[in-house]
Amino acid sequence: MATRPPILRQGDTFGIVTLGSPLAREMIDARVAYLESFGFNVVLGRYVYGQAGFLAATAQQRAGDLMDMFRNRDVNVILPTRGGVGVAGILPFLDYAVIRSNPKILSGYSDVTILLNTLYQQANLITFHSLLLIDFRPDTPPYNYNQFYGVTATIAPQRQVQNPPGVSLVSVIPGNVTGPIVGGNLTSLVGSLGTAFEIDTRGKIFFLEETHEPINRVYRYLEHLRLAGKFRDCIGIIMGECTNCADAYGKTYSDLIRDEIVPLRKPLMTNLASGHGLFKAAIPIGAVANLNTLNNTLTIVEPTVSAR
Repeated sequence: MATRPPILRQGDTFGIVTLGSPLAREMIDARVAYLESFGFNVVLGRYVYGQAGFLAATAQQRAGDLMDMFRNRDVNVILPTRGGVGVAGILPFLDYAVIRSNPKILSGYSDVTILLNTLYQQANLITFHSLLLIDFRPDTPPYNYNQFYGVTATIAPQRQVQNPPGVSLVSVIPGNVTGPIVGGNLTSLVGSLGTAFEIDTRGKIFFLEETHEPINRVYRYLEHLRLAGKFRDCIGIIMGECTNCADAYGKTYSDLIRDEIVPLRKPLMTNLASGHGLFKAAIPIGAVANLNTLNNTLTIVEPTVSAR
């Protein structure tokens, strides 16, 4: 069983870090102010405003910011500003024993996907495919906040993951499987292959989503995962949205799922609203889930945070 981080409470402190690409100071400040308006405190990483080309700082500096937040006893939640590129570069510089001894809520998506899964695999920590700092703004749908608080601020024996009203989950291949859920952004996970931080899908429910990639490139990434055995090893598959993914050569994302994923004959659910789309279902990476495509449900069957 993976370690559950302590529950989020009103008045807790968020540690804000930039782990990949930079974000403009004025945007960070606006999002921090909005986060504080919810009654939370904020601690900023040393390199949160950094900019070194397409990265915020060196890999060692960004990793140092993250480790500082895990070591800081006043910090309850670690929230990256954004994803972008470069998060994988910090992984060799993290102290996983320290992280294991100081479990905290860590939320994000996009390029942060590789960190979420690595902390589950290397530190046995449940992490959250959910909001980034950039999402704390007035026009974010209430659904997204409800999802975030549902996994971080609520202790419940089980929780059903539901799309927002009007957006249906679609069960394609029937089955009923239970196991830890892993995954997230397709590009980020493909980048882990062949490294010490490669995604492990053995006995897992495998969730994928993508954004701004043409369908022929999405095909290439899915084929890479297939050749690496990631679909062979998993027990079930959830295909989330491919947000703003352009059709290619007359093929759509739905065509790609039909042609490449359906023939795998694993229990398959599609259209989960999580990640880069407007609506962001919160997925606890490493938590045990039940994927039941006979009754079209995805249920987290254990608490995702612990009492304190």
